[in-house]
Amino acid sequence: MGKIGIITGSTRDSRVNLNVAEWVKSIADKRTDAEYELVDIKDYNLPRFNESIPPIMSGGNYETPEAKPWSQKISEFDGFVFVSPEYNKSVSSGLKDAIDYLYVEWNHKAAGVVSYGSTLGVTVTNDLRLILSVPKVAVVGPSVNMSLFTDFQDMTKFNPAPHHEEVLNKMLDEVVAWSNALKTVRR
Repeated sequence: MGKIGIITGSTRDSRVNLNVAEWVKSIADKRTDAEYELVDIKDYNLPRFNESIPPIMSGGNYETPEAKPWSQKISEFDGFVFVSPEYNKSVSSGLKDAIDYLYVEWNHKAAGVVSYGSTLGVTVTNDLRLILSVPKVAVVGPSVNMSLFTDFQDMTKFNPAPHHEEVLNKMLDEVVAWSNALKTVRR
């Protein structure tokens, strides 16, 4: 059975991102096709990306002490669900740095995206597809895109529309299938 990391996409103190990630985890935990773990990037205290050698060339030898536990955690997973707010029509700087710190740990794994924003987080979903293509992450087709105006009360209290659960399960079906298939590539 594969292991899927549900990765938060915000480190702000006032974030609602953790609530959305916990909702994803609560639905994933009803499934029996993989083991799901919530991974809060805020817990890793990654500073702004400042490695002197790009991770694609470093062979996992990171200078930043915080990158080492981050590397170990991401290495445990076969696939991911990125839960991301849309900031200025893109990903948050915290999530971008968390992705940029590593390379081989992401290789040949699958991912899905759960996003939200004033325009359903569609831009962040598309940006993550492009960003994750470099470290060889296969982002599946279905995504969950939610509105700050209809899936949150006063843009702060998460209250997803019921139809999102069905879409999330379809996305998880794909993430698990692709994660299992890509195990053969990683071997």
